[in-house]
Amino acid sequence: MAQAFLALILALGLALPVAAAQGQTGATKPVRPAWSELKPEHQKILAPLASEWENLDQARRKRWIEIANRYPKMKPQEQQRLQKNMIDWARLTPEERTAARDKYQALKKLPPEQRREVTAQWERYQRSLKQQPHFSPSDPPPPPDPQTTEEATSVATPAPSGVKPPGTATAGTSAPAAQ
Repeated sequence: MAQAFLALILALGLALPVAAAQGQTGATKPVRPAWSELKPEHQKILAPLASEWENLDQARRKRWIEIANRYPKMKPQEQQRLQKNMIDWARLTPEERTAARDKYQALKKLPPEQRREVTAQWERYQRSLKQQPHFSPSDPPPPPDPQTTEEATSVATPAPSGVKPPGTATAGTSAPAAQ
């Protein structure tokens, strides 16, 4: 009887780590919900994230679904801002996303006074962008000023070969006298 009990303990001692290892290396369950399982209205709202959805973990999917649930109650400006932010986020590389998350976590850990200063700096930056509406990192640069371009071209453009600018002497001739 004691031998049977000892054998059972030994078998369980060996079997549990093997079972735990199989659970870790075995097939993982897919993260739910899959994109195809989302409600059509959620798919429409979260469309900028469609290509990334399968790479999101359970917690992030849940947060995005919560945001999609609040979306219809948002003001149109908030909806537009959310859509733009999702598009911008989807364009980031995984490394850039990690850096953004790390910066966010670091900002959360700052003392309140430093956080207020960072917020104030950000607001000043945003105001400066509004004062210069032509500047945005995603916008193409403005077209060059035609007058400036003409002046730069006329000054920088060399004369065709063989043509001398007026008032220059050629070999064997003298330059016209100044009056």
